[in-house]
Amino acid sequence: MNFYIKGLLALLLTVFSASAFAHAPGLSSMDVRLNTDNTLVKVTFALQDIEAFAPMDSDLDAEVSDAERDAAKPSIAKLLAEQLHISIDGSQYVPIAPGKVEFDQQNNAHVTFTYQATPKQQLTIDSRFLSQLPEGHQQYLTLRDDSGKTLVEKMLLKQDAQLNYSVIAEGRAQQTAAQYTWLGSFSDFFKLGVEHILTGYDHLLFLFALLAVTHSFWPALKIITFFTIAHSITLACAGLSLIELPSSFVEPVIALTIIYVSLENVFRGDHPKGRQWLTFGFGLIHGFGFASVLREMGISSGESGILVPLLSFNLGIETGQLTVAAIVLPIIWWINNNMKIAEKLLKGCSLSVCLMGTYWLLERTVFL
Repeated sequence: MNFYIKGLLALLLTVFSASAFAHAPGLSSMDVRLNTDNTLVKVTFALQDIEAFAPMDSDLDAEVSDAERDAAKPSIAKLLAEQLHISIDGSQYVPIAPGKVEFDQQNNAHVTFTYQATPKQQLTIDSRFLSQLPEGHQQYLTLRDDSGKTLVEKMLLKQDAQLNYSVIAEGRAQQTAAQYTWLGSFSDFFKLGVEHILTGYDHLLFLFALLAVTHSFWPALKIITFFTIAHSITLACAGLSLIELPSSFVEPVIALTIIYVSLENVFRGDHPKGRQWLTFGFGLIHGFGFASVLREMGISSGESGILVPLLSFNLGIETGQLTVAAIVLPIIWWINNNMKIAEKLLKGCSLSVCLMGTYWLLERTVFL
C-alpha cells in the first residue's frame, strides 16, 4: 500500500516542481522560398525568445509598449541577419536590405529577408542563433520552390542547425527526396507531440483529475476517448485556421478546467455523472492549447503541408497520453478500490491539483 501511495505522491511532486515549465521548450520556424531571381527567407520567433538578445523595455517599467516594440525592430532584424548564414552555390550572401519585422497578436516576431540569388546547384542554411537559445529549442525549416511546393522540411536543433540542399533534376531522385521529406516531417512532429504532452503538465494534471474518480477500465476508456475526440477537433480547426482563439484566453481557461474538475472530485466524490461530457467540453479548450505549438512555429500559416504535421503531432499527443494513463491508472484503481484510504487520498490529491490550477490561473492573468 505504501509503495503505491508514494508513487502517486511522487508523480504529483514532480508536476509541482516542474510547474515553471508548463509548456514545451521554445519553438520557431523558418520558411525559405526559392524564387526565380531571389531567395526569400521568413523567420518566426516568439518575442520571449528574442527579448534577452534585443531588449525592448527601454524605460524598464516591466511593460513593453507598442512604441518600444517598434523601436526594437532594427535591432531584431540586425540580430537575426548576423546569425543567419546563407550560402548559394558556394558563395556567402547577405540580405539586400534590412529585414522587415512584423509582430502578430500571438506575441510572435516575423522577420523577412531577401537574398539576391537563387541556387542552381547547392543551398546551405545555417541558423546559428539556435546556439544561443536554451537547450531544447526547435526550429521547423520548410524549403519551397517559387510555386509554393515543399521541397524539404527539417527540424533544426541546437546541435543540428544546418540544412544542405542539392538542386535535384526531375525524375526518380526527386520522388525519393519527396518521400524522405514526408517521412522526416511525420517523425519530427510525432516526437514533438509526445514531448509536448509529457511536458504539458497542465494537460496532464487535467487528465489525472478526470481519471482520479475511476475504478475500472470502461469509465477510464470513455474519459480518454472523449478527451481525444474533443481536443482533436479543435486542434484540427485551429491548425487549419478555421477557428482561432488567443492564447491570452485559452491558457487561463485551461487552468479553470483543472480547478473545476478537481473541486468536483472533492465535493461530488466518486462516480460523478456525465463526466465524459464534461471531459468533451473542456477537451475542446485543451485542443486550442495544443494548437498553440503549431502556431508558434508558424505551421498554421503555411501555404501547404499542414496535414502531415497536424496528423503526426496529434498522434504523438495520443501516444504520450496513453502511455501516461497506462502507468497511472493501475495505481488509481488500486487506491480507489481500497476503502480505507480512497476518499481521503482522492480529496487530498484533488485539493493539491486545485492549488496548482489556481497558481497557473494567477500566473496567466494577474502575474503576467
